[in-house]
Amino acid sequence: MHHLKITAIGNSAGIILPKEVLARLKMDKGDALYLVETPDGYRITPHDPVFEEQMAVARRIMKERRAVLRELAK
Repeated sequence: MHHLKITAIGNSAGIILPKEVLARLKMDKGDALYLVETPDGYRITPHDPVFEEQMAVARRIMKERRAVLRELAK
């Protein structure tokens, strides 16, 4: 577990992530993180949950309509 401290950044508030956390998330300064509300609280993730949901729908459609997509690719 890592201890995070909320700090003032201009008129806003922010948290400082230790280098080890950034390395495990494969993130760097300027990258976007997403705060997702879960039944157990909040989760910080580098993955956009909306995009992941859209990709799941796209994969399902591509699997179901494989023959149509193959014909369109010709």
